Amino acid sequence: MEQTKDSYLTVEGNAEAIFKEKSSKFLCYAFHVESEEEIAAHLERLRKQYYDATHHCYAWRLGPFGERFRANDDGEPSSTAGKPILGQMLSREVTNCLIVVVRYFGGTKLGVPGLIAAYKESAAAALDASVIVERTVDTHIQVEFSYIVMNDVMRIIKEEQPVVMSQVFDNLCTMMLAVRNSKADIVLGRLKKVDGAIVEVVE
Repeated sequence: MEQTKDSYLTVEGNAEAIFKEKSSKFLCYAFHVESEEEIAAHLERLRKQYYDATHHCYAWRLGPFGERFRANDDGEPSSTAGKPILGQMLSREVTNCLIVVVRYFGGTKLGVPGLIAAYKESAAAALDASVIVERTVDTHIQVEFSYIVMNDVMRIIKEEQPVVMSQVFDNLCTMMLAVRNSKADIVLGRLKKVDGAIVEVVE
């Protein structure tokens, strides 16, 4: 899937899978997340649910371009768990995603190469079980206008097809629109030409 600068891939909802290697069991989870608070809540819940597990290793990426990220080995040898998990997210270009791999040690040591492979496969299994969707990076535009020019505004909306987030039709009409970044300048330019319309970008 070709990604433009104003779209990104993420997992839709949550998914889980199980991976087994030499009597060790890996419970693999992928979550769609939008904040570090959500990430902390998922981690806390899994730690309580699998309180007797040997390790809870994870990695996450946040932001349309994965600009914030973290990997955690949770006691496994350095870079054998969190990094391979993060690597799967990078290779599949998914963000706003948390992957947690809960390990139950089965008595046979896997060694460093074995651990890296196991956590990589576990993360891949969680992503394979997920629905991957494309989301757009949007600019939010507020436009205020009078009834007299409603047809002009509505024609632009019909032709450019922004997402209408909210609308209030009173003495003065107000609409909040979401437009993908690559089309924002075009929509802004057209709306600003409407007589008497007040157009602004909302952060």
